Amino acid sequence: MLSDIFLITGFGLIDPILAIFLKENLIGGTIFAAGIASTLFLITKSVVQLPFSRYVDRHDDKIKWLIVGTLFISCVPFIYILSDHIYYIYAAEIVRGIGSGLAFPTWLGLWSTNLDKRKESFEWSLYSTLVSAGTAVTAVIGSLIAEYFGFTVTFILVGTLSLTGCVILLNLQHETVKQKDGTVKRYKIKT
Repeated sequence: MLSDIFLITGFGLIDPILAIFLKENLIGGTIFAAGIASTLFLITKSVVQLPFSRYVDRHDDKIKWLIVGTLFISCVPFIYILSDHIYYIYAAEIVRGIGSGLAFPTWLGLWSTNLDKRKESFEWSLYSTLVSAGTAVTAVIGSLIAEYFGFTVTFILVGTLSLTGCVILLNLQHETVKQKDGTVKRYKIKT
């Protein structure tokens, strides 16, 4: 959960301002182009995540794939910084879609293994609330940072937060827990 707070809320810094950045700073950047970029991200994520979720359910290398996906996502703000044409943003959103397609189904599977019986709804709601509240706060902060310090500073901050979330994942380990109804793998942060 802590990793997602950094990753997802980090992107909350730029979600409300990305269309403005595209329109005002890139060759070929329009509001319509921002819609195309968003569509490319969501379609790519959708195409990758369903078949990949089948793969990751059958293999034990979940942590590796979670880290790989998160690294892909973390590269995206740095691609934004280097972009001078809308086509770079399209490529960045495809990279983000691939990373999300690898990371999100893996994370959801790992999180699900750690839910406590009879507390599943609360724990999913806690996760959703913390990530949503963090994203709400960072949306305002990101807008202020972009207005007063520029898009580059905002993108660097998002990339740094995303990479911090990825580093947190490096401390994730699994343990095998014996339960009455069978053996279960659980994942936790090394302490």
